[in-house]
Amino acid sequence: MRKIIINGESYARNITGIERVCIETIQELDKICKPGEIELVIPKNIKHEPNLTNIKIVKLDYEISFFFKWVQVPFQKYVKQEHGISLDFANNCPYFFPGIEYLHDIYCKLYPDDFKSKRDKLIRLLSCFMYRRIAKKAKVIIAVSEFTKKTIIDTYHINPERIKVIYNGLSSNYNNIEPDFSILKKNTQLKDKQFYFTLGSLSTRKNLKWIAAHAKKNPQNMYAISGKELPDVVPTELEVLRNLPNVFFLGYLSDAEVKALMIKCKAFIFPSYFEGFGLPPLEALSCGSPIIISNTTCLPEIYGNTAHYIDPDNTDADLDQLLNEKVDSPEQLINKLTVTQSALGLYNILKQYIYDK
Repeated sequence: MRKIIINGESYARNITGIERVCIETIQELDKICKPGEIELVIPKNIKHEPNLTNIKIVKLDYEISFFFKWVQVPFQKYVKQEHGISLDFANNCPYFFPGIEYLHDIYCKLYPDDFKSKRDKLIRLLSCFMYRRIAKKAKVIIAVSEFTKKTIIDTYHINPERIKVIYNGLSSNYNNIEPDFSILKKNTQLKDKQFYFTLGSLSTRKNLKWIAAHAKKNPQNMYAISGKELPDVVPTELEVLRNLPNVFFLGYLSDAEVKALMIKCKAFIFPSYFEGFGLPPLEALSCGSPIIISNTTCLPEIYGNTAHYIDPDNTDADLDQLLNEKVDSPEQLINKLTVTQSALGLYNILKQYIYDK
């Protein structure tokens, strides 16, 4: 038997999409794995304390300041000394001992022009370095959509059998979040069912220029934007958006505040031109909100006939007319895409390596 050793760097980060997938999947894995099969390795300076029963928590005497160094030095050293198999959720791996590795997407490789500054370019360089290492040397690559799987195969020319697709999903915890409607009292300009809402890290690929252009053309519409600005990829459209009277930046919000906006918005808009999966529209559907999303990359694969689609390069869409078009009920999709199902799919892969003789 060989242990699976999880890289717990997500517990030291602010919670965005990948961190949420990691932490919630680990919580579900803990419910189905047996003691001794899996360990979670975390640094001293975590922001989110794990609470696990069957997965052993190992805290190393190391504080993360540079995540790349954490993976390549203390985490890799631990994997080696324990003769374990690494499991990484965040597009990286121990260089000399790659194991079972998630590649959510290869955005940095496919869109080099989105990275302008020296810091941007350094992050892109490190990301592409990890993409290639995972593609060439990982025991198993976990892709979160068939689209992502195809881009990895086409880019790195590897055997498709090395890539397993496990869709992301909603956790049961999301249903238990009580919406915090006080966010609407703080932003009285946002009236019930009279504003469009978008959520996500404010990176270039989220295509805020679509929102900016559409807001200019439609001053009668209201747009609310929530998300954390990333120091590595900040779009130039932010300044344009800040100067538009019908666009409101709400900053980084709690899950409860986001859920309230999902419930109260006229529709959730997701005009990204590149996604590996795209979880926020699923959260919006679970809140009863219609979704208006890009017709590119993985999004049609994931959301099928439950969504209203826009061209991310065309800002002439009539959103009112679009919302009048009939779409399928999202109930079946919501029941299918759960963290429980994601964790079961992952555990079935892990068992093959834990008990491989």
